[in-house]
Amino acid sequence: MQHLEFQLQGPYVELNQLLKLVGLCDSGGAGKAIVADGHVKVDGKQELRKTCKITAGQTVALGDVRIRVLAE
Repeated sequence: MQHLEFQLQGPYVELNQLLKLVGLCDSGGAGKAIVADGHVKVDGKQELRKTCKITAGQTVALGDVRIRVLAE
């Protein structure tokens, strides 16, 4: 299992953009497709909202990759 950390630059980041920014997909559009296909979990629950606002303290999972979101 791979663990990543993402440092927020504002109050939140949209889920599809987070996937792009950490390098799990090539674009925000590809991130939206991954979310829409039901492959992403936020805090252990499946998330289907492509532009869900992710804030500090949340954990996003895609496959065996876990992303912990940290405050600025």
